Amino acid sequence: TRHHVCIHLFVPHWLFGRAQNSFTAGCPRIGAKMKLHAVAIAGPTASGKTGLAMAMAEHLQKRGGAEIISVDSALVYKGMDIGTAKPSLAELAAVPHHLINIRDPLNAYSAAEFARDALACVAEISSRGKLPLLVGGTMLYFKALMEGLNDMPGADTVIRTRIQEEAEKLGWPALHAQLKLVDPLTAARLAPADSQRISRALEVFRISGLTLSSFQQKAIREEDAYNFPMLSLEPLNRAWLHQRIEQRFDDMLAQGFLEEVKTLRARGDLQIDLPSMRCVGY
Repeated sequence: TRHHVCIHLFVPHWLFGRAQNSFTAGCPRIGAKMKLHAVAIAGPTASGKTGLAMAMAEHLQKRGGAEIISVDSALVYKGMDIGTAKPSLAELAAVPHHLINIRDPLNAYSAAEFARDALACVAEISSRGKLPLLVGGTMLYFKALMEGLNDMPGADTVIRTRIQEEAEKLGWPALHAQLKLVDPLTAARLAPADSQRISRALEVFRISGLTLSSFQQKAIREEDAYNFPMLSLEPLNRAWLHQRIEQRFDDMLAQGFLEEVKTLRARGDLQIDLPSMRCVGY
C-alpha cells in the first residue's frame, strides 16, 4: 500500500510466483526465451530498495540464490559507512554484496568504471548459477550500464585543477557561461552552480576539442545485448517517504555520523571538490 511499483520491461512469473496484472499492465513483454541477465531495483532514498532486494534474495534461495550489486555512487567509498546508509553487517553476511567499499574517498569512481565492473560482476554471479540484483539510486550508473558507453576521455587532473582554480577566481556562473559558448546543449541542462558537471563538461572539451553532448549522443547500446528488467519503487505518499528519511537521519546521528565526518575531515587530504565529499551529508 506504500508504493507504486513500475516494472520496466517484463519480470518473468517465476521470480515472484504468479504474475500480477497490476505489475505487467502497460509493460512490453520480452520473449519467453530471452535470457534474464539481472534484475534492477531503483528508487529514491529510503524507499525500501534494500529491503526488497533482501526479500527477493531470500525467495530465490531455492532457485540457486542471488547476489546484490550496489548501484550507488556513495557506497563505493571506504570509511563512509553511516552517512551513506550502507547495508548492515547482518545484511552483508546474509547475501553477498558487490561494489561496496572499493575506493578510498580520495579517488574518484566514474560511471564508466562502474559499468565495466558491474558487467564483470553480472558475469561472475551468473557463472555461479545465481541471479544478480542491481540495487541502488544512482541513475547515472544505471544509464551507463543500460545504454552503453562511449569513447569519452577520462579524467585529467591537471586540466581539472586549472578549471577549479578558474572557478575560485571567477565563480562557477562565469564558467557556466564559458560552457554555453562551446557546448550550449550541455549548458542548457545544467544550473550555473552545478560545479561538478560544469567542470566535467569543460574538462572533456579541453581534452578532446569535442563537446560532452556530442559524446553522449554517440553512445549506442548493442540492441538486446543485456536484459535488465527494472523495478522502480515510487512511494505514493511523499510524506511517508519524508518521515522515513528523517528517521534515517536521526538513526545516523545516534550511530555516530558526526564522529564519522570528523574522522574523515581529520585526514587533511579530502577536499570539498572531491566526488566523495559531495555526497549528501558530507
